[in-house]
Amino acid sequence: MVLIERTPCAGAAPFSPLQRSTPRVSREASPPSDPILPYLRSIKKAIDEIRAHPECYHAALEQLKIYVTECIDKYGDDYQYSTDPRLLKIWILYGDAVSDFDKVYTHLEDKRMFLEDALLYESYALFLCAQGRALEADKVYGIGISRKAEPLDHLKKMHINFLKQLEGIVEESDEDAQPKPSKIQKREFSVVDPWSDSTMSNLLTKINGGLKKLTGYHKSNKIYSGKVPLTSSHNALKNKVVELGGRKYHIKGSSGTGAFAKLYKASVDGNTEEIVALKVQKPAFPWEFYMYRQLDMQISDIQRPSYGYAHEVHVFADVSVLVCNFLPYGTLLDAINSHLVVGQHMDEVLCIYYTIEMLHILETLHSVGIIHGDFKPDNMLVCYPSEEITDDTFRSETRSGQNQGLCLIDWGRGIDVNLFPAGTEFLGDCGTSGFSCIEMQEERSWTYQVDTFGLCVVAHMMLHGEEMSIVKVAGTGGSYMYQPKLSFKRYWNVALWKQLFTTLLNPGSNGNHVGDLRSLRRSFQDYMCSNYQLLVKLNQLLTKQKASLCSS
Repeated sequence: MVLIERTPCAGAAPFSPLQRSTPRVSREASPPSDPILPYLRSIKKAIDEIRAHPECYHAALEQLKIYVTECIDKYGDDYQYSTDPRLLKIWILYGDAVSDFDKVYTHLEDKRMFLEDALLYESYALFLCAQGRALEADKVYGIGISRKAEPLDHLKKMHINFLKQLEGIVEESDEDAQPKPSKIQKREFSVVDPWSDSTMSNLLTKINGGLKKLTGYHKSNKIYSGKVPLTSSHNALKNKVVELGGRKYHIKGSSGTGAFAKLYKASVDGNTEEIVALKVQKPAFPWEFYMYRQLDMQISDIQRPSYGYAHEVHVFADVSVLVCNFLPYGTLLDAINSHLVVGQHMDEVLCIYYTIEMLHILETLHSVGIIHGDFKPDNMLVCYPSEEITDDTFRSETRSGQNQGLCLIDWGRGIDVNLFPAGTEFLGDCGTSGFSCIEMQEERSWTYQVDTFGLCVVAHMMLHGEEMSIVKVAGTGGSYMYQPKLSFKRYWNVALWKQLFTTLLNPGSNGNHVGDLRSLRRSFQDYMCSNYQLLVKLNQLLTKQKASLCSS
């Protein structure tokens, strides 16, 4: 551990948090209202001793560690100093002293301290660089910049310098016929908000040429001029006929509304057997249609029914209308609520069945680089198999039929990871109460966690009948983990559920995220196949639920 002199990256200057801005300590007696002042004086004296007398380096360094550690133990979480930059500098020295800046950064995040101070992110990034963790350092810079930490201009400048140094290392690596293991391989670094207006505008511009070539894409530069305004209220449109692309859609009723969209159930050209869902959005938003077509191209035919279908989209200057499949049995949220209205929770066997379905959906989806982004029970339509579920249903690695248990819809917040540079991670909140993943809550970057956290919330709602609250539990060696606040019922298969929540709420860094989903799915499937009576019960419960939802 080198506290005062450290080289964070090749070609970078030695760094100390006090080197750029050493605390200015008064020589007057410490007033009672400022108890850290004696520590500041002692710390400064020890640092001066190290610099002035190199032969006393080790002794002075040990003394410095004592001062820093004692100050943090006494005043590290003191509210009086929660915005005092002097304490932040001591925290930075402490992280160096214990050789664990990760722990310091996590602690300050938990306490919501100094998150608007650029020095926190700069220091942590330099620490990560010194450990050869350049990708993580880039993310830390991105988080600080996204939070507009001050001085923001200085932080942006440090980030640019970091990227230039990294680029130099990459170029040097590319010149070598056999790059050394310590070299950083060339890739693009990026942390973006995938749902910001600017990002969406750039993506739509990027795919505009391809959109025009997609089957079912119809665009007009004029406003919609039909006899019935599409922006009318739900009641005003009921029983009216909307003409789009030479077809007549007879509005039967409304199936929902959102901040920017209205959903209608409609028959096509007078055929009461051909029912579709119309999604009307203002302003026009063709992105969801693009996502549906990516699913068509990237998901296998046997798996494809799990993600809904869009037949066509009509884009006007003022609104857009997406024509989708209509499924009659409602959503998974309806299924959960159907149990709650009679004072019950969903039976564990049904919970396991739908959890297997969700795991399979995300496993397939994420393997092709697509994120749903709004994974919640009201975006999952319930389907029912035409035949009874058997052992083979769960043992097969592919779908054996077209009517699987769930169909994931509403792709307006979908993310096509393939449109972004390799290594891109995301910042930004999904905006759905109760479904913001841990990374969003802590303002950290994320990728597939937005979906897997949603899966955990849905599983929790099925089991407990309410949304999930999480707690942070201390582990060994200063580590920690997240788990649901509510405990599992003793008569459930506790081991299975613990494994699910532990794995998905605490994603590892093994890079095998899809493999984890597959392993979890198989463990639930093995359990369902372990006892024939479980399958009998599942089929009975599905029959009962179908009758209940169909009649409601």
